[in-house]
Amino acid sequence: MAEQPSEEKRPENGPEDPLESSSLPDDVWEKFVQDSERDIRASAPKEPSARARMVTERLRAMDEAQAARSGGGGRKRRWGRKRTPPQPAQPEGWRTGPAWQEMSGRASRRRRVWSAVGVVVAAALAVVAVNPSAALSWLPGGLGDGWGTQDGAGPSTAPPLAPETARPSAAPSDAPPDVPTRENPYAGSPAARWESGADAIRLPEAKAVGGVSATRVEAALKRTKQFLVAANLDPAVLKGGRPAKALALVDPSEKDLLAELRAALSRPTVKNDPTWTFTRFDPDEVELVGEVRVRGRMTVEAGRGGAGKAVIKADYTFVYPVARAGGGDEVTRSIVRRTLEVVAMDPARFRFTEGHLWIADYNGEIANDDCREGDGVIRPQFFADRQEGPEPSGEARDPYDRSRELKRPEAAAAPEDCGVVTRV
Repeated sequence: MAEQPSEEKRPENGPEDPLESSSLPDDVWEKFVQDSERDIRASAPKEPSARARMVTERLRAMDEAQAARSGGGGRKRRWGRKRTPPQPAQPEGWRTGPAWQEMSGRASRRRRVWSAVGVVVAAALAVVAVNPSAALSWLPGGLGDGWGTQDGAGPSTAPPLAPETARPSAAPSDAPPDVPTRENPYAGSPAARWESGADAIRLPEAKAVGGVSATRVEAALKRTKQFLVAANLDPAVLKGGRPAKALALVDPSEKDLLAELRAALSRPTVKNDPTWTFTRFDPDEVELVGEVRVRGRMTVEAGRGGAGKAVIKADYTFVYPVARAGGGDEVTRSIVRRTLEVVAMDPARFRFTEGHLWIADYNGEIANDDCREGDGVIRPQFFADRQEGPEPSGEARDPYDRSRELKRPEAAAAPEDCGVVTRV
């Protein structure tokens, strides 16, 4: 007699379902279902609580604020902006030639900031950090190229460069590879052969130019040097102090200019930072460990458009060796290039304040700054900072290259990234 077929539906092909082919007690099946539901609930995504959302939002805001304060990781390039100060006060009927109208007494400025992330320098420092004795042993005894010899600890015996009298045709040659120290802060730098301090700012011979007497030209040259020294070499100013001597030299008739400078010193902002004009560091962060090296020139030419003006043009690069305040062996350098135009005028044609400077233009470029905006000081980066920071971007420049002119770019063409320097 044939068996009755089962009422349960079976698959025609393939293995049977083990749950269907086996007989499971009800209590076992119920436990399996409960465990499965519990696991599903545990693995399902959960809506964050109100407190969790609040904490997340606060952390995000803090991150954005920190990024804004640090200038996008220290890579943002800053440009100064053109400014249009008032023309000098002129009583009714005062004689004003077309030359003055053309110049308009405009004091424009800009500032470039470059982050010190030279690939060659970083690689050399990394090698020295790992094995300093082996790295220094690579240096030859006679270094050639007019650099003289070094013993690895003391300063170079290379002769100083002759004073600069015209724009160089090329960047200076590389210095012998070396690591700066507190005892020898200019090791490995072209500035090792530069002169130090105010004596490096040499005045050209004063002659009558553009209808302005030699006596007035000489006085304007001296005051231009005094301004550069007061703004970039005064020890108190370098430690973040107020550049009172420099401010006192500016013609009181340039009221808007003086108001901007004083406001920048009192309340630095992104658009009005005193480091556009004055070299200042935070003494709580860094300290100078050597004399400031200076390289540049000053020239005089007749003003365009007519008689009665002599334009003094100053172009100087200042190199500042610094270490961390309160100790630390690592030494780095910040390089600041300043250009300044001063107008000496004939009092028979133009009105101005005797004994002061009429500033027509000033520009600047800073290398080895973390590119932070609006805090009023230069913040040099050390090797450890560059290791921890993001990869730099932007155009690479040699801050020691004085053969290139500091040209003012169009505002729309100004890049957003902080530039990269090839050496410090």
